[in-house]
Parts: sequence; structure tokens; C-alpha cells
Amino acid sequence: MKPLSPHEEERLKRLSLYEDEAREEGFRTIAGVDEAGRGPLAGPVVAAACILPEGLLVEGVDDSKKLTPRQRMELYQRLTQDPSIVYGIGIVDAILIDQINILQATFRAMILAVEALPTKPDFILVDGSQVPKFAIPYRALVKGDSLSQSIAAASIIAKHTRDQMMADYHAQWPHYGFDSHKGYGTQQHLLAIQMHGACPIHRMSFYPLNQIITK
Repeated sequence: MKPLSPHEEERLKRLSLYEDEAREEGFRTIAGVDEAGRGPLAGPVVAAACILPEGLLVEGVDDSKKLTPRQRMELYQRLTQDPSIVYGIGIVDAILIDQINILQATFRAMILAVEALPTKPDFILVDGSQVPKFAIPYRALVKGDSLSQSIAAASIIAKHTRDQMMADYHAQWPHYGFDSHKGYGTQQHLLAIQMHGACPIHRMSFYPLNQIITK
């Protein structure tokens, strides 16, 4: 593996400051947690938790929203195939989102992701201001996917996982275009809902779906 450029090394070290701070407080196994899919009209909300070993700097890791699909795919493969990196994924489907609301569904997905980690963390860095009450010490970071390398890694894993799920759903219901908009409320998606009604992965509690009758 080629060495990091000085600029990239400096950037990733800045992204590791919150992890370093937690280690200075005595924590050793630090998980970053983030989610993908709170806003769409269809599909699940997916959360990921990721533990990076101390000192590891993964070239290119950044907030998943700043990356292209190809960059996310390549980084997803790098993160999930490295035996020194530990990750877990939590998924809550549209049915449960409608039952408990999207905020509680997001919390549940995050907790499931942490529970899925094969190595248990002793500290959690989680993206956002509203976060679940984890059973271990944690810290909420607004825009954490731009501030923490482990949260950024989790954001990549969550986003790529959800995008792949939406591509699979596209094969089942191609007329909605899930492979392109990933369930978000684009004009294409809204027109498809008007023409075809809702399908089983639509979130019927979300506007404008809560105004129509499922076909």
C-alpha cells in the first residue's frame, strides 16, 4: 500500500482527534456510528457502527455525502475486507418505520448496528444531535461524519449498504426508479407514485404517501 500524502495524512489525523481524545480519557475500543436513509419515502433506514484500530488512517475516508458512488464502493470494500476493522450493520424496514416513527427507527437501527459488532466497544462516537441512549459511554457529534474518521467510515458502510438494497428493490419494482433516486422524493419518484400507487417498501406515514391509498 502506497504511503499517504502529507496533506491526506494531516486530514485523517484531524479526523481522528475525537478518537484520540477518548483514548486519553481511558477508552480503548471506540466505535463510530452513523445512519443512511432517514429522509426517503421508501426503503429502510440503515445504520452502521465501525471500529478502526488505533493509528489506522484509511485514505479517502470522509463523509459519505462528499464521495461519489464509485468512491463509496471502493472504500466500503476496503473497510469491510480489512480484518483489523470491525463493523456492524443495523436495518429497520419501512413497516417498522411507520409503526414507531423515523426518529425511533433510526435509534433502533443504531443500537442494532452496535449490537452487531463482533468486538464490543467501550465508547461510541455517534453522528447527530438526537441520538439513542446507548448502554455504554457515548458522545454525540453534530456533523460527526465530517469530524470523526470512525463515524465517516460508518457513514460509508451504511450508505453503500442501503444503496445496494435499493438497487435490489429496483429489480422487484423497476417502475419507481429506486436504483437512481434511492427512494428519495424526486419528481421522478413522485410521478411514479401517482401512476402506480405505493409498493410494500414505501413509508406510508410520510407525506405525500399518507394522503393516498396503497394499491
